[in-house]
Amino acid sequence: METWFGATSVYSFVPFSLSHLLALAIAVIGIITLVSARALLREKKRLFQSLRWVLLVLLFASEFSYHYWASTNGVWSFSGQMPLHLCGIASITAMIGLLTMRPLWIQLSFYLGFLPAFLALITPELPYDYQHFRFWKFFVHHTAIPWACLFLALSNPAAIHLRSVFSVYALLLVYAAFIGFYINPLTDSNYLYLMQRPTTASPLDFFGDGLWYYMNLCLTALALFMVQYLVFKKFIKTS
Repeated sequence: METWFGATSVYSFVPFSLSHLLALAIAVIGIITLVSARALLREKKRLFQSLRWVLLVLLFASEFSYHYWASTNGVWSFSGQMPLHLCGIASITAMIGLLTMRPLWIQLSFYLGFLPAFLALITPELPYDYQHFRFWKFFVHHTAIPWACLFLALSNPAAIHLRSVFSVYALLLVYAAFIGFYINPLTDSNYLYLMQRPTTASPLDFFGDGLWYYMNLCLTALALFMVQYLVFKKFIKTS
């Protein structure tokens, strides 16, 4: 137990190993199941409510357990553990969305959480393999985020409209400016990867340096939001 929940592990994470591929498969199967069962979820209120609370518990337990692990092992720091990355913010908005079911939180969760969390599953910045708590926390959390974000969007498809693309994007730019100009410099952090790229291989490696890096981040975020919107609306029209 001490090794599993300890500060370090001798078992290093290997991208696209069997454990990684199995975690990805579970995430994909869950997404396909949600899409396939969307009509059933609308008809069966008890099933809908059960899944709603299961997703909420998964998100909360993942966030709480991570802070507990970091505090217990004496490695907690503002610069490393605060949920200020995009997936962390999406996790919070999804929890609020699951509690309130309000359109604003559904929109924020859908755009900020679905694709970013799924991309994080493909290229995780993760030190340890399945023999350690961090592996399970990461994959449970980053699997629950896109599931919850998709669940929210499917529960209220009317909340996902063209105007929401630009309103959420504008809020993201304001948030990124706050993180980039204040939080990161003051706390020596790298939230949103605005100070430097992730230490592991990721699509951000192709974004260039300096001003080009930030321009590509902004343009890619807008493009991803638009793609999510178009795919979702196409899906709604053909359902």
